[in-house]
Amino acid sequence: MSNGLRAWLAQSELFAYNVVRRDRWIAQQASLVPSGTRVLDVGAGSCPYRALFAHCDYRTQDLAPLRGDQLRHGGYGVLDFVSDVTAIPVPDGTFGVALCTEVLEHHPEPIRVVYELARILQPGGMLILTAPLGSGIHQEPYHYYGGYTPWWYERFLKAAGFEEINIEPNEGSFRFFGQESVRFIQTTGPLSPLPVGIRLLWLPMWILLFPVLGLIVPLCCKWLDKFDRERRFTVGYHVTARRAWSA
Repeated sequence: MSNGLRAWLAQSELFAYNVVRRDRWIAQQASLVPSGTRVLDVGAGSCPYRALFAHCDYRTQDLAPLRGDQLRHGGYGVLDFVSDVTAIPVPDGTFGVALCTEVLEHHPEPIRVVYELARILQPGGMLILTAPLGSGIHQEPYHYYGGYTPWWYERFLKAAGFEEINIEPNEGSFRFFGQESVRFIQTTGPLSPLPVGIRLLWLPMWILLFPVLGLIVPLCCKWLDKFDRERRFTVGYHVTARRAWSA
């Protein structure tokens, strides 16, 4: 696959809706943050959201244990704090906003993480948080959990001292089914790790299925998703919460 096609697919709302919609949601949240607010991007990795917070005093934290090829943009960005996320070396109430995207599943003690996020936020400070409900293994061996449900956020964010908790699914079940349809085509294609003999036997069927599973099913799933009221198989949730003024 050419680099140009790979880049186009990564920015396609049809084929990469999880990341594209998450980025769009974070951009929206960033636009609501007042200028000059002290922002900490927790587990910042490549710092893909730095430009969105250019109007703020934007700082970054990460333990930085991963290889460059495990990161979104091939390496870590400039980090202000290199530490475990449960022991960020700043005083209580340092930041007005904490941004924590796709980090909880990579820490062995995610409940301690949300307590630390509450600690570093000022009273009334805002938490911008995302984590997966369902995802494949990635950034191994630092992938410990998935399955973060609305009830997890409600229970543990409240216990840590957050209020005004808002939880939004990142699309519903049909979009998830469409995503997995594309994944099936990708993982069974001519360049897949299947044995050579199996790939040759499978190739005629793969060619027939390619336009159906690779395009028609994702398009249909995108259209059908508006009718999914329960959204029980969403890829993840977008969450905001405010640190209680009295905490």
